[in-house]
Amino acid sequence: MAETFILIPGRTSKQGVTLNEGKYTDGYLEEINTLQISPEDMSRLQFENGDNIRMWNDFGEVVVPCKTSKGDELPPGILFISYGDKSSRLMAGETHGTGMPDSKGMDVQIEKVSAPA
Repeated sequence: MAETFILIPGRTSKQGVTLNEGKYTDGYLEEINTLQISPEDMSRLQFENGDNIRMWNDFGEVVVPCKTSKGDELPPGILFISYGDKSSRLMAGETHGTGMPDSKGMDVQIEKVSAPA
């Protein structure tokens, strides 16, 4: 059953390091394509690291593997994914004249799926 969460895309230090190695390296692709979920939500939803998660909103849909966030980095109800192709598919097109669409605090639905789309 799908649940609503708040998605906060952003940059990570690992993303920056792996970017220097190239956008098509395994490390970079893993960093921008993995959804981080709080330990409490992972347990409650019975998700395991590597499970494929369908995530969607009014603007798009993606399927990504998930992993447990470290310690208390994420409170329950908040998700994180590094900026990249997957996070961009969930952003609205309106830029409010800034050239950058809203990219923080997006409401998304998630559910576990059996295989990537």
